[in-house]
Amino acid sequence: MAVLDKDKVVSVLNRLLEMELAGVVRYTHYSFLVFGYGRIPIVSWLREQAAESLVHAQAVGEMITHLGAYPSLGIGPLLDSHKHDIGAILRESLDAEGAALKLYRELLGLVQGRSVMLEEFARRMVADEERHAGEVDKMLRKPGELAAASSRPI
Repeated sequence: MAVLDKDKVVSVLNRLLEMELAGVVRYTHYSFLVFGYGRIPIVSWLREQAAESLVHAQAVGEMITHLGAYPSLGIGPLLDSHKHDIGAILRESLDAEGAALKLYRELLGLVQGRSVMLEEFARRMVADEERHAGEVDKMLRKPGELAAASSRPI
């Protein structure tokens, strides 16, 4: 097995930790800003996403300490267009999911063939983020539309 570049892996993990913690804040914040007839299911979904981001942050933090490193106390960028219709919230969410997916893929590239545990973790997280981005993309489609709302690959 090839040698793991621990410093690079920890750097990516810390950026992921910050990004996932930002997701907790972002999804919680969005949940306060939903109004109208569909409020209850949308608020529930947003709060589920916040809880999932926290679970992801905890898992990433555990990986950092497993490697004997110090988890970041930072929080990643908080995207906010100040347009709080559901479409804008979902598009911002899709952008954030895309950024997280890119970082998890970077992690996978760093650990592939170097650590089975980290590789399995990265694969699971890539799958989760791809699934999540796909769900957000489906939510952005008009009813009856099959074509993806986003042109970016998931």
